[in-house]
Amino acid sequence: MTNLVLTEKNNHILTVRINRLDRKNALTHDMYTALGDAIEQARDDSDIRCILYTGSEDCFTAGNDLGDFAAGLPGEFEDTPVGRFLFLLATTNKPIVAAVNGPAVGIGTTMLLHCDMVFAGNNTRFQMPFANLGLCPEGGSSLLLPSWLGRVRAAELLMLGGAFTADDALRMGLINQVCDPSQTETTALEACAGLAAQPPAAVRATRELLNRANGEELKTAMLAEGKLFAERLKSPENAEAIKAFTEKRKPDFSNFS
Repeated sequence: MTNLVLTEKNNHILTVRINRLDRKNALTHDMYTALGDAIEQARDDSDIRCILYTGSEDCFTAGNDLGDFAAGLPGEFEDTPVGRFLFLLATTNKPIVAAVNGPAVGIGTTMLLHCDMVFAGNNTRFQMPFANLGLCPEGGSSLLLPSWLGRVRAAELLMLGGAFTADDALRMGLINQVCDPSQTETTALEACAGLAAQPPAAVRATRELLNRANGEELKTAMLAEGKLFAERLKSPENAEAIKAFTEKRKPDFSNFS
């Protein structure tokens, strides 16, 4: 499993690379465990001053591996690999930067809401198709997106689940810069180097203060999302969405109420 999530520490930066390109970097429970382990590594290593999440020039992540999640979540949400990763992502005091290219689907978009800086290639397509799959929002997106974008824009993105471009994301204030895909990671690493050169305790204190306003409310929202998400994974609507996906057809929700 270690070859599916690669980590490298260099110049006070921990680079975490999603590396399952044959499956468009779709995330399994084991991969979530590795992603969470990387955050704990950074948290416990005083030499690490910044975390960089990235994929390849062509793909960040297509979201959850539908087959791996077909059986549901293994336990209470906060204790599952995905829940552990999301809570670590939201609460760690080390700054987080993301370099994103290609598909950034589901968690590939919502995890960016917890990053301090995000750089995206002009080939990036963001999407949160939770409702499309008979699911519900996760990663605190039901709280953060309305507060940042307004309720109607958040409802459009979460209920219709359509894709949007890097230019759209820049206009909405969800990313810092649009890059040529070949330069996205380099640009993000430059930002990481700048963060690593700053007084580390001051940067950690700043991240904690930036996150403070949403602290308990975000935890409550993520727990509520996680509970509903686990229930929705067992729903007939999700079963139809997955069946349609495997059969390469549009799902038919006309008989649901």
